[in-house]
Amino acid sequence: MRSTASDLLLLIVGLILTFDIVAIVTLIFFERRDPESILSWLFAVVTLPIAGFVLYLLFGFKYFKTRAFGLKSTGDQAILSRVRKGLEQSIRDETEQNLGELLGFRDLARLLYSDSAAFLTAGNEVEVFTNGTQKFEALFEAIQNAKNHIHLEYYIIRNDTLGERLLAALEAKAREGVHVRLLYDDFGNQVPRARYRRLIAQGAKVSGFYRSLLPVGLRLNYRNHRKVVVIDGAVGFIGGFNVGDEYLGLGPLGPWRDTAVRIRGAAVRSLQLRFVLDWNYATHEGLTLGGSYFAASPKVGAASIQVVSGGPDATWNPTREEYVKIVHSAQRTCFLQTPYFIPDVSVMTALRIAALSGVDVRIMIPSKADQPFVHWASLSNVGELLEAGVRAFRYNDGFLHAKTVTVDDAVTSIGSANWDLRSFKWNFETNAVIYDRALGERYRRIFEDDMTRCTEITKESYAARSRSTRFKESTCRLFSGVL
Repeated sequence: MRSTASDLLLLIVGLILTFDIVAIVTLIFFERRDPESILSWLFAVVTLPIAGFVLYLLFGFKYFKTRAFGLKSTGDQAILSRVRKGLEQSIRDETEQNLGELLGFRDLARLLYSDSAAFLTAGNEVEVFTNGTQKFEALFEAIQNAKNHIHLEYYIIRNDTLGERLLAALEAKAREGVHVRLLYDDFGNQVPRARYRRLIAQGAKVSGFYRSLLPVGLRLNYRNHRKVVVIDGAVGFIGGFNVGDEYLGLGPLGPWRDTAVRIRGAAVRSLQLRFVLDWNYATHEGLTLGGSYFAASPKVGAASIQVVSGGPDATWNPTREEYVKIVHSAQRTCFLQTPYFIPDVSVMTALRIAALSGVDVRIMIPSKADQPFVHWASLSNVGELLEAGVRAFRYNDGFLHAKTVTVDDAVTSIGSANWDLRSFKWNFETNAVIYDRALGERYRRIFEDDMTRCTEITKESYAARSRSTRFKESTCRLFSGVL
């Protein structure tokens, strides 16, 4: 009996060692990763043989990425190339012409265009929303006024009052003959599929993105984190709000501070293109780039906009490179907000260099922690930048979920991408980079107003933190390259 138990134990240990060796060999020789990412994974696998290997399968293994998104990347690039060459008459690429209107940020715009085919559009009108009530009332008004089509792409849709209100509004428009398409992330979604069948019965089309065969999705990486809405090809929404009561401040975290924008003008076609590419990948419907979906847009405002998208199907890391270049472009001020601050070395270096060069760099993160592991790692990263002169603030009035950066009252980025590795490498993200001094000045004032609800993290207060806090920060940061 004792021998059998010993043999079983040896078998289990042997299997664990075999799995870990396979993981280590794969990491070192067969996967192209940043060195810091490789070291984090090796540390996890070696120090936590069982848990580390399981985490590697869930979060780190790239086989599913290569298999699932290779075709998407090829298809998307083919369409974007046709637009660049002027072969798609419904979408005109006027980037080179619009570059002449930018002052001081042409190199930023050119990078985003070269890196991710972020077409530079001019003559847009932008309205910013910083609370859920305003944002969703504007969204429901736009849905109510829709005449031709409604396209929505959300990471999370809750099975609650706001989620039901949205589905009911879409049902009503579908019954009127409006073309309704709803794309949700299969991991983030919480609405039962039976409820979606009721929407489909009214004539709408609904699909999950990167769907799991199991009732509960286990694919934690490669999520569609985008929040994009396009209505009649004329009105677009983008930002950080998902759909759920908590985004109205009715959840366990209390008041909800987020940011989204409503766009009218040529940039809506870029949002529409983003939706069409994702929708066709998920459904194989084959939506074309013509007709009412890409109607010509008159100039209605003064803002120039680029819609920047990144994800595991991209060759580079467009959202990370967007943030790095924006920080390097700052001459006077650089104010950023994010719920999760776990950047890589390139972003940390850019912020440190900016601060040491005399730029007023300020970072705002939430005081409340919806994800404790990420919260402690964020505090550790913020603390490192204090010595360079970066000012850091913890937002106290509820939960801060905005993903924004504004520099020199001139350029503002608002979208879905957090300042963390998950947004840079593993999730599908979309930001609007807005070149508009009026919006930049307004958002700087919004940031300064938010500061009145913050506690500043000074070098002195950070140095006085407890030993337990130091331990949690160090431990969480050590594994932050893994999760």
